[in-house]
Amino acid sequence: MTRLTRTARQADLVHLPAGHLLVHFVEDPEGHGEQIYFSLSDGADPTRWTRANGGAPVLGSRIGTTGARDPHIVRGDGEFVITATDLRVWGAGPHRWDEWTRTGSRSLLVWRSPDLVTWSGPALVEVAPPTAGMTWAPEARWVAADGEYRVSWSSALYADDDPQHRGLGHSRILEARTRDFRTFSPAEVVLDIGRPVMDARVYEIGGRMVRFAKEEPGPESLGVFQEVATADGWTRVASGIGTDRHEHVEGAMLVEDPLRDRWLLWLDQYDRMPQGFVAYACDDALSGRWTPLEDGEFTVPPNTKHGAVLPLDEQEWQRVQAAYR
Repeated sequence: MTRLTRTARQADLVHLPAGHLLVHFVEDPEGHGEQIYFSLSDGADPTRWTRANGGAPVLGSRIGTTGARDPHIVRGDGEFVITATDLRVWGAGPHRWDEWTRTGSRSLLVWRSPDLVTWSGPALVEVAPPTAGMTWAPEARWVAADGEYRVSWSSALYADDDPQHRGLGHSRILEARTRDFRTFSPAEVVLDIGRPVMDARVYEIGGRMVRFAKEEPGPESLGVFQEVATADGWTRVASGIGTDRHEHVEGAMLVEDPLRDRWLLWLDQYDRMPQGFVAYACDDALSGRWTPLEDGEFTVPPNTKHGAVLPLDEQEWQRVQAAYR
């Protein structure tokens, strides 16, 4: 089974989250939105959101580039960990995307908390090899059986004899293992399609693995695509997700909707301002068949960008509400 039935959920409400926490950044060309923001769901409903903390950022960075984009949060071994891209786009002069992909930060920003309220950090932790041009859009997964985290991100890789990264290179998804977010195993490539790819997210659903990623725009680009793990590797079940309504989408994120017995796929549209998340829905998250939610079915504050949703139990939900409402 890839999902619980609605009847099963109603009969066993202990599995329903009390609420959800969305960790994200804000697209703000005039200010400094490249920090860590929290938004809270309307109770257990993951289609209605309010920006928390009076709309102010909860965490920020004064180290590295002084920008924090693409945050991700993971519930691990007795703690919560937020990772983010060390990149400041706005307020850093003209956009220099080519430079940032060739000689950008090879480190991740890391914050840690035992309770979602008291945070330490940020720490700047180098994870990508010298052949990498940048470290973008991290994801962390706690693997309890191994007692470690799997951390992945996107890096453009260049030849060993090209230390200035002036030659050809394309972004791939790299992964490393860590137990403490201080030391990491050597990074390994886990997704390479021969063209620039980023924003990978991996989920386990009913014992099956599903992966989303995005190929950068270009001729015959896959756009946002979905793959399902099989005995022979990964099988692509959808591509060009979201292009029925938006020219540019990225940052795919899978969220379970426990009230409506379905899955939501959030996509970060950057066609136009205000930017931010739109949502698609599906009963079977492994199928790749996604239907857009109409206006009014999904509400999130404008310019809410690339992040992660964490379901919370009652105690966690009350604590977060008290701290950030």
